[in-house]
Amino acid sequence: MNRFEIISQEQFNKDFEQFPQTSYNDLKKPARATMGSAGYDLYAPFDITLAPGETIKIPTGIRVILDGDKFLAIAPRSGLGFKFRLQLDNTIGIIDSDYCGSSNEGHIWAKITNDGHEGKTLNIAKGEGFAQAIVLPFFLMDDDDASGVRDGGFGSTTQKAK
Repeated sequence: MNRFEIISQEQFNKDFEQFPQTSYNDLKKPARATMGSAGYDLYAPFDITLAPGETIKIPTGIRVILDGDKFLAIAPRSGLGFKFRLQLDNTIGIIDSDYCGSSNEGHIWAKITNDGHEGKTLNIAKGEGFAQAIVLPFFLMDDDDASGVRDGGFGSTTQKAK
């Protein structure tokens, strides 16, 4: 049941209106580069240029459908992290299995920063991998009693401590 999907044309029209250089047909499903790759590359839907210290929020055009005992971890591609100190602004992305049912279709966004201290400008071409997504299992505690229902992205599952 674990799979990637491209968001609907309707969701694309909402989320990409500020990125007119991208067409719906430009969106690519994540893929692994080799049989031994743990991560599925997430591809830039448009050309990205980041000077040191600059940040951009990227709509990927992708959603993930996961079994209930899995989550998706997102991290920068290691080469870009090494060469440019590319970082996700939330350090690592965690996409829960129930995110795909949220009102934005589970559309995954990534906010990245060129945090380099060497003055290098980061250029990512449209269609080039910029991050990697890894499907991982998770386990529950014996006394788990979560009953909340998600509808949203960042912070949508925050609950007050009991």
